[in-house]
Amino acid sequence: MRKIQLLLIICLLLAAPSAGQEATIVIRAGMLLDGKGGARRNVNVVVQGSKIVKIDSQATTPTYDLRTLTILPGLIDTHVHISYHFGQDGRANNRGETPAQEAYYTAENAYATLTAGFTTVQSVGAAADVPLREAVARGALPGPRVLTSVRTLNENSGTPDQLRELVRKLKADGADVVKIFASKSIRDGGGQTMTDEQLMAVCGEAKAQGLRTMVHAHAAGAIKAAVRAGCGQVEHGVFVDDEALKLMAEKGVYFDPHIGLVIQNYLRNKSRFLGIGNYTEEGFAHMEKAVALNNAMIKKAVATPGLMLVLGTDAVAGAHGRNADELIARVREGGQKPVDAITSATSLAAKSLNLENSVGTLAPGFEADLIAVDGDPTRDITALTRVVFVMKGGKVYKNAR
Repeated sequence: MRKIQLLLIICLLLAAPSAGQEATIVIRAGMLLDGKGGARRNVNVVVQGSKIVKIDSQATTPTYDLRTLTILPGLIDTHVHISYHFGQDGRANNRGETPAQEAYYTAENAYATLTAGFTTVQSVGAAADVPLREAVARGALPGPRVLTSVRTLNENSGTPDQLRELVRKLKADGADVVKIFASKSIRDGGGQTMTDEQLMAVCGEAKAQGLRTMVHAHAAGAIKAAVRAGCGQVEHGVFVDDEALKLMAEKGVYFDPHIGLVIQNYLRNKSRFLGIGNYTEEGFAHMEKAVALNNAMIKKAVATPGLMLVLGTDAVAGAHGRNADELIARVREGGQKPVDAITSATSLAAKSLNLENSVGTLAPGFEADLIAVDGDPTRDITALTRVVFVMKGGKVYKNAR
């Protein structure tokens, strides 16, 4: 019996491909954007296994000839809700839905996001993100690489000491980031809710545990409190003022405003949300007003020296796969340079997730996460909505040439 077991092990070892036996994939790029503002023409991206091993201009027969397209790193969305969906009745409350049904809808959202060119997302607020993260990592489901907050914290989560304990629990439960609600929803006016002491407790303990923090904050006061508490990233910021923008820039806090997708999606799908929670007529009136406020806010944010704007969309039911709409709005409404918008969704977004040494850049040693789009997004940002080719970790998930 031992001899048979040994023979089986030897056979398995012989059958398993070594790193040196991995097939080499060569992708020919007519134009390559590296994710850090650089561009090269007529180059080959050489991939082995899940990694980029070389970028050169040698004459060779490519595995994928994409010379009529623009290649760039897989895009990164730092704020989605990947499990949020419309149920069988077309509504956003998903009443009576089984866990299995929820899982299938979530897998559908993940696939739509991946084939839209987003190879990494940070999903904040649902425990269902954890099994999705694991299934995608195993290769069992096609989807973007997933980071998650598992749950969220708010002003009702407890005292400062209780909040510190909750942060430690999040760490134990496998959270990648701590999501904090420091202000009301825009549908409720956006005022500050968490105290300064609560914010100090959460962000201080998260830092001690090696966890990143991101803070939902609309009010300027809530944003300033979050920055002074040492929190790492601020979301939304409809009512941000110049002082808060400057403070975020000075303290190296990432800012992730949402101006081009989430509110427009709510308004477009009003009948599917209306009557659920704070999705009231008054709430929708607040959101309609926020469109103009956001357009003014993004102009100020883009003009703030040193402010690190990263891409996040707050994609919910109805928005998955349309993530690039946010970048288009930032360019058109905020005057952000297309190359800066691309960087915000690639290398800078990766840095905000502490993944800057593995994704977000096309260079040797990085994960082979790359997409190809029809057009030049540095001239026409809408090219990011015309995704023709998607590779994640060296595996092709879309090839619609």
